[in-house]
Amino acid sequence: MTDSLNPLTVSQLNTQIKSLLESTFISMYVEGEISNLTVHSSGHIYFSIKDKDSNISCVMFKGNTYSLKFKLEVGLKVVINGAISVYTPRGSYQLVCSKIEPSGIGGLALAYEQLKKKFKDLGYFDTTHKKQLPKFPKTIVIVTSPTGAAIEDMKKIASQRWPLTKLILVPTLVQGESAKYDIVSSIKYADSLQADIMIVGRGGGSIEDLWAFNEETVCEAIFNANTPIISAVGHESDFMLSDLVADVRASTPSNAIELALPSKNDILFYMEDLGHNYDRYFMNILNQKKLILDRLLSQFHQNSIHIQLDNMKNNLTNIKNNFHTLLNNILNSKEKEIKFLLENFILNEPSKRLNKGFVQAFHDNKIVNLSDLQINDTIEITDTKIYIKAQIVDKKVLH
Repeated sequence: MTDSLNPLTVSQLNTQIKSLLESTFISMYVEGEISNLTVHSSGHIYFSIKDKDSNISCVMFKGNTYSLKFKLEVGLKVVINGAISVYTPRGSYQLVCSKIEPSGIGGLALAYEQLKKKFKDLGYFDTTHKKQLPKFPKTIVIVTSPTGAAIEDMKKIASQRWPLTKLILVPTLVQGESAKYDIVSSIKYADSLQADIMIVGRGGGSIEDLWAFNEETVCEAIFNANTPIISAVGHESDFMLSDLVADVRASTPSNAIELALPSKNDILFYMEDLGHNYDRYFMNILNQKKLILDRLLSQFHQNSIHIQLDNMKNNLTNIKNNFHTLLNNILNSKEKEIKFLLENFILNEPSKRLNKGFVQAFHDNKIVNLSDLQINDTIEITDTKIYIKAQIVDKKVLH
């Protein structure tokens, strides 16, 4: 205690208050609502927390901000672990924060929701940005730990499903405070290899173990990569933000390989089934073509018979016409011959010859010409009415 005869200086008073407060409030938990928030370029965070009746200034120095998983926001109710610090030149005091957690909810859970909303607003989850996985990748690059069980499981499954694909491992730190930097570096390197698919992930663990795959820098690297990425972190129940940003989410690293590679057995079954379907399809085509060919052949034969009948009919018509023409020609010719013979017969008819003094001479019962007769030959001379027997007594040739 001091009296009026020995008053304290202002500095002495502030020093005593500093000593008292800083030794009394070494570590405590205070709950309140954030206000007057400022993030300084130095990395320090200045703000106040308040309730309905009072407020207190707070500071979180850069060295402690690395433990802060979520983003401080005005109006957010938090629980602070810290100590009272007094600034003697001004006689002011503030709460120096070593750890901050959201009130009523875990810091990681809040950080997850904050980042999820941010990425959604940025369009990181939009399906328009999702790249398709090739069906038959030639090369797959895997960003994960070289010592974990995940890589061994992936190699085993790959050899069983599709051994033609080449696997490239990019050894990566996947747990701890510095893991996010290593993961980002590995993603960028893997993307430069121009593989067909990239798998980014690790095996199971606690939310703290898996947190690197929720980090903003990791999600940005996944979003900006040109290679199609499968995110495969933890177990099926674990949902990381990298799963939502990646082109494809796999429930486990083993499932990632199953999604990335075709199954050789499925392909063999498909090819066998395809062969059977081809045979059936080909036979159906052959049967259909055979029916068409049979129908065409039938039509051809029918058409051929009709054509032959038409040709025969035409030939018969031609033959008939030719026959009539030939017959008419023959009849005309014979008619002319008969007419000629008739005329000659009429001219040479015996009764007409008789009127003209014509007779026939016979010798030895044969008609003879007078030039064939000799002296003393006996001949018979007749016409239609008179018969005379005579002897040749003289023969002369008339000139």
